[in-house]
Amino acid sequence: MIHEPLIGTVTAVAQPEDKNNTFSDPLESLFLAHSTQPADLYRINLRVLSPFHRALLVIDGTVTKFIEAYTMEPIDIIRLSQAWQQLPIDHSWLAATAGTNVLTRQVLLRGHYSYRLYAYAVSLIIPERLPQNIQDDLAIDGGGIGRILNSSQMETRREVLWYGQEKSRNLPPNIGELAYRNFASRTYRIITNNQPVMLINEKFPYGDDSLPVHH
Repeated sequence: MIHEPLIGTVTAVAQPEDKNNTFSDPLESLFLAHSTQPADLYRINLRVLSPFHRALLVIDGTVTKFIEAYTMEPIDIIRLSQAWQQLPIDHSWLAATAGTNVLTRQVLLRGHYSYRLYAYAVSLIIPERLPQNIQDDLAIDGGGIGRILNSSQMETRREVLWYGQEKSRNLPPNIGELAYRNFASRTYRIITNNQPVMLINEKFPYGDDSLPVHH
């Protein structure tokens, strides 16, 4: 699971099986590293998720646009933080060595009218692998990464790594009331020119946990 901005550095271990659920996971083949997911990310019973949340786990496109189309509500992207850090150790999923400068970014996706929290996302970015115009947009733009990449028309591909259920502990104050509640979580990386440039974790509250949030 991804709690801290420097995501994806935890060694993964096997997760306990849900002995009451013998249904084969239809999503497992889509996620490249699902068998080595982080230790505190647990298997999720897909039957308890709505079609909306199951779609969010596998969508290969701009999440914000999908949510807007599904809910018929504009989505506000609220940037909570953005800061430079150095990788403390080698990072296999970003193919980067310790000491590499990375940009960490945290955002909320919130309904414009309902104030409902649809997603909390944490990104780890290597800007030097991106064109200068995208680096400039990341520095000044409060919008989502998907929108920035789409407007740049840069060719990219996504590799989804793992998904599951988590109970996030170290949440920002804006959504601290959701600590220890259920999130459907997925992690993927974005690749361009055969190099990974971003690792992104998206957490989607579901059930009664999709509460209004104010900023």
